[in-house]
Amino acid sequence: MTEGFDARKFCEVVLDAAKSAGASYADVRIVSRESEGIDLRIGKVEGLNYGATLGFGVRVIVDGAWGFAASPKLTMDEGKAVAQEAVRIARASASAKRRDVKLAPVEPVEGSFDGDWKVDPFEVPLEEKIGVLRDADRLMRQNEKIRVTDCSMDFWKTSQVFASTDGSYIEQTKVESGAGIAATAINGNEVQKRSYPALGGDFAAAGYEFVESLKVIEHAEEIAREAVQLLDAPLCPSGEFTLILEGSMLALQVHESCGHPIELDRVFGMESSFAGTSFLTTEKLGSFAYGSEIINITADATIPSALGSFYYDDEGVPAQCVDIVKNGIFTGYLSSRETAAELGMPSGGAMRADGWDRIPLIRMTNINLLPGDWSFEELIEDTADGIYAATVKSWSIDDKRLNFQFGTEIAWEIKDGSLGRIFRNPTYNDMTPRFWNSCDAICNKDEWHVWGVPNCGKGEPMQIAHVGHGVAPARFRGVRMEAAR
Repeated sequence: MTEGFDARKFCEVVLDAAKSAGASYADVRIVSRESEGIDLRIGKVEGLNYGATLGFGVRVIVDGAWGFAASPKLTMDEGKAVAQEAVRIARASASAKRRDVKLAPVEPVEGSFDGDWKVDPFEVPLEEKIGVLRDADRLMRQNEKIRVTDCSMDFWKTSQVFASTDGSYIEQTKVESGAGIAATAINGNEVQKRSYPALGGDFAAAGYEFVESLKVIEHAEEIAREAVQLLDAPLCPSGEFTLILEGSMLALQVHESCGHPIELDRVFGMESSFAGTSFLTTEKLGSFAYGSEIINITADATIPSALGSFYYDDEGVPAQCVDIVKNGIFTGYLSSRETAAELGMPSGGAMRADGWDRIPLIRMTNINLLPGDWSFEELIEDTADGIYAATVKSWSIDDKRLNFQFGTEIAWEIKDGSLGRIFRNPTYNDMTPRFWNSCDAICNKDEWHVWGVPNCGKGEPMQIAHVGHGVAPARFRGVRMEAAR
């Protein structure tokens, strides 16, 4: 925030102005965000981006309809003016409303909350960060068949104040960090890529210590070697197979076929023009067999250092763990105060906005497939004939999140309980309920990891959310596979 700025007084002025203008409810968010991105390609710094934004947004209900307005100018007079503009927008919206907005109740809260990080990434010298990426790049390009290398780091620091006419005043700060590397091998017309630790990297609500824990330099030669091996590897065979998915690939599977369809605004058709709707309609709640009995999925915003964690959402609702699938049965949604009220239930605390100038939407938190009992070694040994597929390469899923086809960077044949030769260009396709009902084994908590996804898009205008997915490798029976050509 700006020096000498009284955030509490500013919020009081804004909320008073909104109520005086006729709002039955109002909230205000002040958001300050700092970001840094470093991108290297073939040893050269191709992108070096730094940004800082500061502003506020006001959301109101007038005559049963929403209004929203925002500004980067943090003065008392501007606060009043923006609150009054939000009220005017709400009155205009009320003329076209289908029904009055109703909000599920929430207890007011007051406090200040900071995330848990050890090393502020913005205080680490830029030369040091670039040096790590250059060392990884150099090791990947020692192999002459590696023609393209990509290395990146990204960091964010977000401080936010939320206040509402319900009586809440909340301050919270969060730091996020991540990195990734990739090697692309080329031989004639054949092009193969391997990424570490996942396509685009991995991310957490942590400081620079998380980047150090990824050890990208130590893994550089390995992924370069695998990219080259893929050039001459046989194509993935076609047919129905027992499929074991590696963690980062399973995280995308959860994201697309579990996370998006449980967004209650999609179910109600309130946000569908960009992201589509959902097959998980409300009559299925509590009875639909989403997966096999071992499938347990949660939406948990309380996991320490996970990218989709926070203390309070952008409606002042506390972070919580919501059961989504319990022993295979569909049991819950990601919800807001408004959508939860439609079902007569409390909000699940999933409303977040991409910055001060965007209205909050229902967004994923950490959507997790809870661990099972198997070690990875036991899972492979128990599989007589199958395929182990790793790392996202491509994805496609329909707008109801039912039919999908995903591709991975690499796969290994499983024969008689052992990993064998590698396959290139593997893809698999299925329908969401059939796929999750075919799961018969999930690895244990020692294999469980929360993957960070910093690029989940939704809404018009587009908003980008940072979310997480806790998974361990899992096995699925009778999955259709083939090679991408």
